[in-house]
Amino acid sequence: MFSRPSQHAHQGNLQYSQSMSASRPPYAVNQRPAYGGYAAPPPPPGADPQLYEWFRSVDADRSGAISVHELQSALVNEFDLDTVKMLMNMFDTDRSGSIGFNEFSGLWKYISDWQNVFKHFDKDRSGSIDGYELAEALRSFGYNLSPAILTLIEQKYASGPSDGYGPPPGITFDRFVRACVVVKTLTESFQRVDTDRDGWIQVNYEQFMKIVLSAP
Repeated sequence: MFSRPSQHAHQGNLQYSQSMSASRPPYAVNQRPAYGGYAAPPPPPGADPQLYEWFRSVDADRSGAISVHELQSALVNEFDLDTVKMLMNMFDTDRSGSIGFNEFSGLWKYISDWQNVFKHFDKDRSGSIDGYELAEALRSFGYNLSPAILTLIEQKYASGPSDGYGPPPGITFDRFVRACVVVKTLTESFQRVDTDRDGWIQVNYEQFMKIVLSAP
């Protein structure tokens, strides 16, 4: 079974791996000039200097934390705002509305791991995930979904609307991450209610709305 990236594992240990220090930032670009001629503050003890430099580059207003819009502007492939908000919400552990360096370290590692997953399942190297590749990815994560559900996911997270002829456009990296996180979140919400594990639940309207609206 192919292992999906774990948010909680990274949040439990946000120490950046020195073995990855030569890697380029996952989709981070648009590096800005440093501090108007003043020397940048040194990285925290134990932090990777290159990762800290990327963090300071993304922190456009020099506040010491990164906002949703700062993060979105630093991502090469133009992540849609909903995906950026989802990632921010996952790693904004103190619920401040922004992420500091330690939170950014976890987010960076999480996106890097998802990049590896995406490349693994993008068998035709098209730069997007088609329906067959999506089914294989979700199945490897332990989600054996029906063809009808897989089609709904593919259509919902496709990079553009279908023209009505042939399959929908593929799912880009950012939307692939969001689709997988949503499937995981909804499955776990269902399993919490399915206490006898028979695959059936009985919920009232309010419970149903809470499950759906809690999805990222």
